[in-house]
Amino acid sequence: MILLKLFLFFLKGGLFAIGGAYSFLPLLEKEMVENCHWLTKEEFLDVLAVVKVFPGAISIKYATYAGYKLGGIPGIVCANLGNLLAPVILVLAASVFYIKYKNVPAVKRAFSVIELVIFSMIIAVAFQSIEPNRLMNLKSLLIIMVSFALFVYTKIDPAVMLIGAGIAGIFLIK
Repeated sequence: MILLKLFLFFLKGGLFAIGGAYSFLPLLEKEMVENCHWLTKEEFLDVLAVVKVFPGAISIKYATYAGYKLGGIPGIVCANLGNLLAPVILVLAASVFYIKYKNVPAVKRAFSVIELVIFSMIIAVAFQSIEPNRLMNLKSLLIIMVSFALFVYTKIDPAVMLIGAGIAGIFLIK
């Protein structure tokens, strides 16, 4: 029964992860933490911190983690099949639709509003992923501002930024 629940859960997530993995996180958190009680809030945030370090889609990493925790290897397979099935079907359908209707004003407006909603959800997840008191620390604010500026105004690879941040955290920041 848990294998079917994992499959359906991640199928649902895949259906509503419009705009990428970060739009998927609020839905994922609400379902996994509040509704299903598969993870605690702390565990969800811990997993979020860990999955950000590894390459690849966040949804696949969450499906793998939850699948393994709840169903072992078969859980991983079921969760990831559910996770991947919806986007494959939706992207195929959307490709056909978009090629045909991409210049229709109503379609352009719909995607414009969806982008704003996704932006707000990404900001909400960002604020939930860090302790609020850390945002009141001058050192933390400086790190955030420098990182933001490097990301927006330079061509430094984000992976290099993350490796540099890890090294700075180990050796420089006390």
